Amino acid sequence: MDAPGARRLFLRRAAALEYVKPAEYGGAGPGARCAPGEERYMAMLRLDKILSQSGIASRREAARLIRDGRVTVNGRAAAAGDEKVDPALSEILVDGAPVNYRRYCYLMMNKPAGYVSATEDRDQKTVLELLDGPLSRMGLFPAGRLDKDTEGLLLLTNDGDWAHRVISPSKNVYKTYYAETEGPLDPADVEALSDGVVLRDGLKCLPARLLILSSGATSAALVAIREGKYHQVKRMLAARGKPVTRLRRIAVGGLKLDETLAPGAYRELTPSERDMVFDGSVTFDHNVKK
Repeated sequence: MDAPGARRLFLRRAAALEYVKPAEYGGAGPGARCAPGEERYMAMLRLDKILSQSGIASRREAARLIRDGRVTVNGRAAAAGDEKVDPALSEILVDGAPVNYRRYCYLMMNKPAGYVSATEDRDQKTVLELLDGPLSRMGLFPAGRLDKDTEGLLLLTNDGDWAHRVISPSKNVYKTYYAETEGPLDPADVEALSDGVVLRDGLKCLPARLLILSSGATSAALVAIREGKYHQVKRMLAARGKPVTRLRRIAVGGLKLDETLAPGAYRELTPSERDMVFDGSVTFDHNVKK
């Protein structure tokens, strides 16, 4: 085929593609067209991979489901795990229930104290143990960490690129905390954090922001940092002689913790909330929930 003919064939195939706006992007799923600039379509994927990435079953378990006739694609029994399917355009059912496929998942969790921010730990409870159903089998991991005794906003995803943007200091994504300390906080502490605190081991932190809410024998403040050194907020304030007695993360970038979430509860982020994470501004809320 000559070059003009190949181009015509390509254009015909491109025109035949039905671009779909999946439900997670505010669309109606199969058959729903995107608004201009939002065109998306999914590649043909192996059926067992779709089931696995949806948290329905492992690849091996998916093969068993298909073999037992429990999986249908557009009303017919699936033939094999290696069958290629477009999850955006096909109706996939397992035991009559629809499979809600999305390659990536993004969660907001209100982390309780007593859980470590890890995918597995031999001796301690992890935040992944708080997930149930398909979400517990989607390969999610924390996008940044909170100490075991630190509470509040924790992001979970299976999107490595997105997670890297969240935690990389070069992306200027500020993490905001509510902190309670022993001893009075003062303007010198505000200036020290703004300049970049030198920790007791000699390591200098990037400039951070401190807003004093109250000062006395016990003080309260908001702290915003854009890097994630080990126990950083605690170590910065300890270096100032103000040890932290309580720490709670309330925002990541422009995304604030949904205060309707009970400790240990979680929900999926909307597309706009995912974008809010990368809002570089820091706005301290004096009426923050303690």
